[in-house]
Amino acid sequence: MENNWQERWEGKVTAKLRNATKEEAWPLVKDFFNLHKRFPTLATCYGIHGSNGDPGCIRYCGGSSIPSNASGSVSWSKERLLAVDDVDLIIKYDIVDGNVGFKSYESTIKVLTHDDSSGCMLEWSFAVDPVQGFALEDLLNK
Repeated sequence: MENNWQERWEGKVTAKLRNATKEEAWPLVKDFFNLHKRFPTLATCYGIHGSNGDPGCIRYCGGSSIPSNASGSVSWSKERLLAVDDVDLIIKYDIVDGNVGFKSYESTIKVLTHDDSSGCMLEWSFAVDPVQGFALEDLLNK
């Protein structure tokens, strides 16, 4: 019997925010329904269930820089906020529906102090089942 199981893709990227403290960056990260305000490659993002920032709420994201699906339609996803940690400045979310091919996608965003104490760092990590037509590097370079 052939084994079709593949390991999950896992990745982590960081970005330094030079002119923002952790306390200034956190409200923007926690603003789950307004991701499009921080990522200009995302056409829209808005809440479709629950209250913004409450675990269990769901947002719709559409028109991302990830290529359109095979039918040529605009890429979209529905993402559920799983956890918010106001002490350690962490949010966790997953994708519950979409047309890009993600299966079992989970992500964590952390706001961290930068090593040299100027500004802060955003750390985005994810785990996802491999997606046909993509390479792990495609996700890391977006």
